[in-house]
Amino acid sequence: MSTEKDLERDDFKGVSHFEVQQSEILKNQEILNDAYNGENGEHAQGVWAAAKSHPKACFWAFIMCFTIVMESFDMFLNGNFVALGAFQRAYGVPVEGKVDVFAIPTRWQSALFQSGQCGAFIGVFLAGPVTNRLGYRWTTVLALVMMNATIFISFFANSLAVLTIGQAFEGIPWGFFIANSPAYASEVVPLALRGVCTATLQMSWSIGSIIVAGATYAYNQRDDEWAWRVPLALQWLFPTPLLILIFLGPESPWWLIRRGRRAEALNSIKRLGDKDEKKANEKLAMMERTVEIETLQGGQPTLLDLFKGTDLRRTIITCLMYASQNFAGNLIANQATFFFEQAGISPNQAFQLNLINSCLQFVANALSWPLSAWFGRRTIILWGFATNICFLMILGVCATIPQTHGSNYAQACLGIIISFVFAGTLGPISYTVIAETSSVRLRALSTAVGRAAYYVAEIPMIYLASQMLNTTGWNLAGKCGYVWGSTAIVCWILAFFFLPELKHRTYRESDILFNRRISARKFKSTIIDVKDNE
Repeated sequence: MSTEKDLERDDFKGVSHFEVQQSEILKNQEILNDAYNGENGEHAQGVWAAAKSHPKACFWAFIMCFTIVMESFDMFLNGNFVALGAFQRAYGVPVEGKVDVFAIPTRWQSALFQSGQCGAFIGVFLAGPVTNRLGYRWTTVLALVMMNATIFISFFANSLAVLTIGQAFEGIPWGFFIANSPAYASEVVPLALRGVCTATLQMSWSIGSIIVAGATYAYNQRDDEWAWRVPLALQWLFPTPLLILIFLGPESPWWLIRRGRRAEALNSIKRLGDKDEKKANEKLAMMERTVEIETLQGGQPTLLDLFKGTDLRRTIITCLMYASQNFAGNLIANQATFFFEQAGISPNQAFQLNLINSCLQFVANALSWPLSAWFGRRTIILWGFATNICFLMILGVCATIPQTHGSNYAQACLGIIISFVFAGTLGPISYTVIAETSSVRLRALSTAVGRAAYYVAEIPMIYLASQMLNTTGWNLAGKCGYVWGSTAIVCWILAFFFLPELKHRTYRESDILFNRRISARKFKSTIIDVKDNE
């Protein structure tokens, strides 16, 4: 005689996953078995095996992450503008006590750096709700169209005021890019590749800085307006090709499942690499199960949900992880050319060193891939902070002792080393942590609010960095190492006590660990059964 459970299972035989209502998913043993198999398969797959079986997923993740190159390009370009002789003569003021030497006033230097970040602050808050409604693809396509249009303002600017306004408008699409890229990359690749693929965000930053360093080095000898207008025009290289590629790319299957579009989600899973029907259905079941558990716990996502219950803890971790990027010497890298000049290096050599610095950052980004495969996120972050704390303090000492030609070069070399360490550890791995910490349900909103915290921290820090380096400000040069070293110590302490280890954790396992309120230092050792839902 058939039991009630057997009859229930028979009712669902032969029914595709995308025909089953979400409220029935956790009751359907056939789908649950597929979900268990899908999750076990994710855990069993290594980095190399996942890369071989999912090259398309890696490609689409990289393309989405590459949109960050535009924010990187502009940020580093502003840092180089203030060191360009032609730009200084056009918009600067004479430096007291020096003949034919000009400098951009600190207030305008800060405004140029801060305006884009203010625009991006608006952009990240718009990105969350727009992405929840339109999806990652269409939101990014619209942002790229906006980016193409706003570049015109900066290119034709004839004053610092108009250039500042242009930067602010360009910042709005940057906010969309940085909010969506880590979330999309983490959702389209297998578990084993999440660390590697989200780390490519930092590589996009390095590519932007290399292009800027090469362009400004090539044009820094010019005495006319094209010394800065040509580098500005190079921004148009990126939006249109990226727009076409992203339009042709697959939507995140996680987003499609959250919207109830299971047939499209299954097709997206297959496009990303799971051609085998059985494996694709198992992965679909795994995603459906996770989304259903989160939906039952929290319902439809809202911004306020980020600050409720265990999601508040996840939001705080995301915000602190993002904000901490500004407190470990990263701003030295963003103003590298100007820092080298203030350390006593000649302008032409400063631009050469900046190009070398940018290329070394790219190498460091590539080294972060095997690092993220071998070591945990928490381990890399803690050691990255500790290493830069040491180098920042040594930088301060080098700037404090009597200055010679050797001490000037020592400061420049330390600036490069600090940038290298950041680009290989803190920079790329922080994006991985940010993408993994939030729940699937709130990811678009969480990454947006986290990035907003980054801008809240960065905007005053940019002013502080400019004030510390500028000859019209405090003129500290390498002594700023004491300041950034001290802030990095605070970041290390916070990371030690509050940053959990999420490597090798599926999104369901992360949800359970946070809901059980496990201590950050016990995340790694806690065992979660594949059949646990809470």
